[in-house]
Amino acid sequence: MKILRKLYDWVLHWANTPYGPTALFVLSFAEASFFPIPPDALLIALVLGSQKKAFKFAFICTVASVTGALAGYGIGHFLWWTIDHQFSPVADFFFSNVPGFTHKLFYDVKKLYDEWNFWIIFTAGFTPIPYKVFTVTGGAFEINILMFVIASIISRAGRFFIVAALIWKYGEQIKTFIDKYFNWLAFAFTALLIGGFAVIKYLI
Repeated sequence: MKILRKLYDWVLHWANTPYGPTALFVLSFAEASFFPIPPDALLIALVLGSQKKAFKFAFICTVASVTGALAGYGIGHFLWWTIDHQFSPVADFFFSNVPGFTHKLFYDVKKLYDEWNFWIIFTAGFTPIPYKVFTVTGGAFEINILMFVIASIISRAGRFFIVAALIWKYGEQIKTFIDKYFNWLAFAFTALLIGGFAVIKYLI
């Protein structure tokens, strides 16, 4: 927990530096395609440091995340398969290094796309379900790109603007709550990440 506390304090300090929005963009972009940590913590930290910029930060998060989703889609579409339709070295890298991204999960997500289509992309973008699994898989299985973009924009904007609005409205109270119950929140956050993969298995 001490490491997480230090990370939280380090993330929070970006709110008062010129590099905060840039860091938020990079993290949001990376999380949608390959990075395991979601941008919400940094978004909250930045808004707590400058509540008047809450919706600007949410917009940055949304644009970067949707752009990152397209990058993930591109990875799946252009780099996932070899000429003879075997897994490429890029695919093997994802399977080896992205937590929870297994061969079985990859094919199981295809079933979710076949059954739920737009709604599974929306759900993955709005909830703790690992979004990157769906962006890369969407490209690998050539999911309709227009539907993919629309679902990503709606879900990501909904998620980030709701978070920003809550911090904008209740910033000081929420900051006090986070400081007081940080250890419990860290456990809850970890449970949500694990639960995201459990939800995928449940849906399948």
